[in-house]
Amino acid sequence: MEARRATTADAAALGRMLWDFNVEFDGPTDTADVLTERFERILDLDGVFALVVGEAEGFALVTLRPAIWFDGPVAQLEELYVVPALRNAGRGTVLLGLARDVAREQGAPEMHINVDEVDADTRRFYERHGFVNIEDGSDFRMLCYIGPTQGR
Repeated sequence: MEARRATTADAAALGRMLWDFNVEFDGPTDTADVLTERFERILDLDGVFALVVGEAEGFALVTLRPAIWFDGPVAQLEELYVVPALRNAGRGTVLLGLARDVAREQGAPEMHINVDEVDADTRRFYERHGFVNIEDGSDFRMLCYIGPTQGR
């Protein structure tokens, strides 16, 4: 299975997958059409990239922001989603690996990921890939995981 960098031609698929993701987890969401328009707008910005695995079987969205603590930007994994019926077959690992590779190529030595405290499966996934929670879970609903962009 292959993952690739998304283009604005992928905006509709990305918008639909993000809508599906939000609906699956009962999160507030705009329509898939509104999300598509946003993807069309942001995919051409410096410091933003999206990845797609297979034929719209999952995606990742990463933003890069300036950092003061080291040379290069910090990568923030904003979203990582795999279609439910296709999970546990390596697509998430492929997306995360490529996201780390592209972030590293952009000069980012570190990637941040926010994860809901109650989402044990997702937390295990990122921990298995070398990310470490830096938040005290007793006071936070959202946990921040940090890991290197290299070493998968």
